[in-house]
Amino acid sequence: MKLQPDMTRLAPFEAAIFDMDGTLLDTEAVFKTIVFDVCSELGFEMTEDVHRSMVGSSHERTNRLLIEAYGVAFPYALFDEKCRVIMRERSHEGVPVKAGAREFVTDLRARGIPTAVATSSRNPHAAHHLGAAGLLDLFDTVVTRDDVINPKPHPEPYLMAAQRLGIDPARCLALEDSHAGVQAAHAAGMQTVMVPDLVHPDAQIEALGAFVMESLVDVHLAAFLRD
Repeated sequence: MKLQPDMTRLAPFEAAIFDMDGTLLDTEAVFKTIVFDVCSELGFEMTEDVHRSMVGSSHERTNRLLIEAYGVAFPYALFDEKCRVIMRERSHEGVPVKAGAREFVTDLRARGIPTAVATSSRNPHAAHHLGAAGLLDLFDTVVTRDDVINPKPHPEPYLMAAQRLGIDPARCLALEDSHAGVQAAHAAGMQTVMVPDLVHPDAQIEALGAFVMESLVDVHLAAFLRD
């Protein structure tokens, strides 16, 4: 559902749960460059289609996608290690934050609305990047891949975040940039907004009825339009 700025109004909510990479942090474009470079270094050619399928995926799903794309000879463990090392090195220069993210989360907290992160990243990566971006202390809880049995697109990450916050999932607002994330939040029964980064909604996502907005600045305005 495409939202028009002059008519956008989200339903009231009691908690907000954010995806991390590509939603809060402007890291997906950086990671994309790393993925292409590391694949080339290892003798494989990354494509736009394969990369697009990886966005928002868990460690396990990315492994399966790359094995399906390049065969069992693809050295996933080495690929993953190289990507993580380079990403961490680059993060020392700072982790960029998506437009409107800090302002939105800060306003939510000022209004007494609890906030959480639900990410497919492992805990060390999530803690490091949120800390480097200066956002970690703004969230009541962070749910990572290490905390759940079933990663996105399964609803478990979002359901766990809502449980930790003590809020009914139906009263939560979920913010996502990937297809897997939108599917997870929708399956959890949350009011879901997709803020596209490297991927855009397809027919399947549109069929879920998730709202689509250009930035967290727009979501912020829509959340409190009634004020």
